[in-house]
Amino acid sequence: MSSLIPFWYIVIAVLWTGFFILEGFDFGVGMLHAVVGRDEAGRRAAINTIGPLWDGNEVWLIVAGAAMFAAFPGWYATMFSAYNLALVLLLAALIVRGLAFEYRGKRDAARWRRTWDIALTVGSVLAPLLIGVALAGLLGGLPINSDQNFTGSFWDLLKPYPLWTGITLVLLCALNGATFLSLKTTDEMRERSWQIARRVAPVTAAFVIGFIIWTHVTAGRAFWLNVIELTAILAVLAAVWLVWDHREGFAFTATAVTVASCIISIFADLYPNVMVSSTNPAYNLTVHNTASGGYSLKVMTVVVIVFLPLVLAYQVWTYYVFRRRVSREEFVAPEPAGQGPATDSGGRRPVSEA
Repeated sequence: MSSLIPFWYIVIAVLWTGFFILEGFDFGVGMLHAVVGRDEAGRRAAINTIGPLWDGNEVWLIVAGAAMFAAFPGWYATMFSAYNLALVLLLAALIVRGLAFEYRGKRDAARWRRTWDIALTVGSVLAPLLIGVALAGLLGGLPINSDQNFTGSFWDLLKPYPLWTGITLVLLCALNGATFLSLKTTDEMRERSWQIARRVAPVTAAFVIGFIIWTHVTAGRAFWLNVIELTAILAVLAAVWLVWDHREGFAFTATAVTVASCIISIFADLYPNVMVSSTNPAYNLTVHNTASGGYSLKVMTVVVIVFLPLVLAYQVWTYYVFRRRVSREEFVAPEPAGQGPATDSGGRRPVSEA
């Protein structure tokens, strides 16, 4: 069953890539909702663009972690031990982000909502930053001994290359979120989203190009960039041009391709290793010395072949159903008869309650 080992490595790479393609613009909307939405109605509209989607998108992260545990338990054990504190911070960011969606509309108080808006923004920035640091650390190298045990500390994770990767993913998510908001909102919010995308795009392109070159050098492969790395650079340059040319749909597609290419490039340059040891290259964790037995991989293969198409079909259906634009006017509270202008206490409920 050794042929299933590279298959499952590809599956895990696809799951991580799918997570960032789908959750990338979610993170971006979370970062930008308070900037694009200048008032309560605008912030509600921004959040509701991802209201029916964000929790389903995060399932991909859970499945990616579960697949690593089942297919490569040695990889899972060492990685999650090394990233123990970082994973706690990641879980805290995701939990706070989810609570912000659920709770910001539970009380009709400006300070309450502003607190949850801050929590949503911070959680949406911190999550891709931490995941980027974690994924880049697999390739950049961590102190691992001959028993596949992590021997370093939290500060060993915060090296220049992983930090650069984390910042790159944050910028990519912001650009992806801005282009998504321009596709899903109307009028002033749509234009504001596009202006943000125009400001973020050149900076993102610079970071992506730096990330690709740094990744290629770290991997120590051939002199020329491979197809995936070249695709990432071409896609992000196309995204910049399309943003400035005001082509919303194509710009969003280009940013999604950039995100996918950046994640895939890490896994492509890492293989056949799954974690590089900075202590001694002989201690590298590989797909072969961390994989499950043949029978386990065979059973899991049957499961993924049956259920993955169903999950994809459901996600496509969900995006089709909730494809319409969201307008700020939908969330403006009506003025009570015979009274002055309405406050922001009325109107539709946010995300989880709508």
